Amino acid sequence: MRILQEFSSDRLAELIARFPKIRIAVLGDFFLDKYLEVDPRLAERSLETGKIAHQVVRVRHSPGAAGTIVSNLSALGTGTLYAIGLTGDDGEGYELRQGLAALRCSTEYLICAPDRKTPTYLKPRDITDPSLAGEHNRYDTKNRTPTPERIQAAILAGLEALLPQVDALIIQDQVEEEDCGVVTGRVVEALAVQARRWPNLVFWADSRRRIRRFRSVIIKPNQFEAVGWEAAPPEAQVPMEQLADAVAQLRRHIGAPICATCGSRGMLVSDPELTWVPAVRVEGPIDPTGAGDSATAGAVLALAAGARLPEAALVGNLVASITIEQLATTGVARPEQLPPRLALWQSQQRK
Repeated sequence: MRILQEFSSDRLAELIARFPKIRIAVLGDFFLDKYLEVDPRLAERSLETGKIAHQVVRVRHSPGAAGTIVSNLSALGTGTLYAIGLTGDDGEGYELRQGLAALRCSTEYLICAPDRKTPTYLKPRDITDPSLAGEHNRYDTKNRTPTPERIQAAILAGLEALLPQVDALIIQDQVEEEDCGVVTGRVVEALAVQARRWPNLVFWADSRRRIRRFRSVIIKPNQFEAVGWEAAPPEAQVPMEQLADAVAQLRRHIGAPICATCGSRGMLVSDPELTWVPAVRVEGPIDPTGAGDSATAGAVLALAAGARLPEAALVGNLVASITIEQLATTGVARPEQLPPRLALWQSQQRK
């Protein structure tokens, strides 16, 4: 196994200069992240029930899940963005589409289905506590019945129409319930066919539950998914030798490169040679929410700009190291932040 230790600022600048020309479609589960900012000093007690009535003083929202990837791609300066997925015909769907439009992302292929809900993460939080402890318990809205065949057919039609127009396709399988989201078994099978049909396009997939089902597309498992560990305890780490064996086997199984994330340690990629890509070490409090999605955005954008997979993984690491420092929000990184972060990474490799 080799270790990536050299990556020049000139090479990074070369890749960044190409970002505005890149066209990327994101297919998957678009959620609405909806924050209810609560002021506990204004709490009232309900006369009818005697329970506390929490007082919301501000509501903000942003695209989540697959939308988090779009947010990061937009912030990084991607030239053209498309969303492929579905929303309900509801207020959350309206807000989600507003958010995507603000990110310069086309929603032409984002289906509006009156019989489905817009997946939503409702996040109340205490405005007097800016730390992660200020977040209350989350409320999730998801579709818990199988996605109708007509919607799956429309998603695949949108995919067919867009592939000739893009440089990369990112697949984000967020809904854990089987066949209840956008990335159903039928869609996964179609993606394998399309990846073989379009060998010069970057196909990149991430999935919460079903990463091993993909074929012929780059996949991004975390270290535990790569070795088949379930419910790994906090602070657990997969030994490097075990992870390397698992990634090599997984590459043969999937038939495409692997990019295994390992949190603060970095990424192990196989293309097909195994290369370890160290992370950027950051100090102070961090919020890892959306870190994997931001890493995906950086890595795929770099690949589409001509990077080799280890180089792209490093760009993903740079992006994630910036977003995790943004607390109680889904962070993004901008192109001008990448060179200073690369300089930090370079200094850490020399120690």
